[in-house]
Amino acid sequence: MTGPPSPLIEDYLREGGFWHVAMIGRGCKLDPKLISALIERWRPEMHTFHLPCGECTITLEDVHLQLGLPADGDVVTGSVHSADWGAVCYELLGVIPDNINGGRIEIGWLRDTFLEPDDDSTKLEKIRYARAYILHIIRGYLMPDLSRNLVHLRWLLKLVDFRAADEFSWGSTVLATLYREMCGATRSNKTKIGGCLSLLQSWAWFRFPFLHPRMDHPYTFPFITK
Repeated sequence: MTGPPSPLIEDYLREGGFWHVAMIGRGCKLDPKLISALIERWRPEMHTFHLPCGECTITLEDVHLQLGLPADGDVVTGSVHSADWGAVCYELLGVIPDNINGGRIEIGWLRDTFLEPDDDSTKLEKIRYARAYILHIIRGYLMPDLSRNLVHLRWLLKLVDFRAADEFSWGSTVLATLYREMCGATRSNKTKIGGCLSLLQSWAWFRFPFLHPRMDHPYTFPFITK
């Protein structure tokens, strides 16, 4: 699922609020030096960057402008425990992986199991593929952890109805995850960081134009596509 989304699932991605973010993230090369410099100036007790010119931080408005994710709506909550994750997986994806570790499944299994739909695919097959695609977006791009190869099925429970999924504030969840990862990365014994680092980099480029590479074309929505 590293390529652009199939047009056959575009309607589902739009209904769920993930269409914009599904179209970005490829070709965005991270600048480790810039990210490290920002982390060095991050203060966990204030959740702000301390710079010579003052303090600043990434806001929910920034998340919406950069990624196109909804910032209003219900908070994305839910227990990580369930009586039977296999049943949840079968009901919403139609298959059960051989290995479910504490409600987590391998992203590689999603890629290998759910092949891109074609014109002969049924509506149910397209819906299941769209759910798997969104799971891959959530854990592979929006909220990756340090394992980077496991995704929790609790996110799947939010994708039962795509229109209902669009009512959640995914932007605040992504931002909170990035905040948490940056706070953890400030510790001296940490050498890796998770979270949506392309959001961090694109925010810095937009808010501090002297940092970004030369661009001749204007900003488009979402800004990170520049």
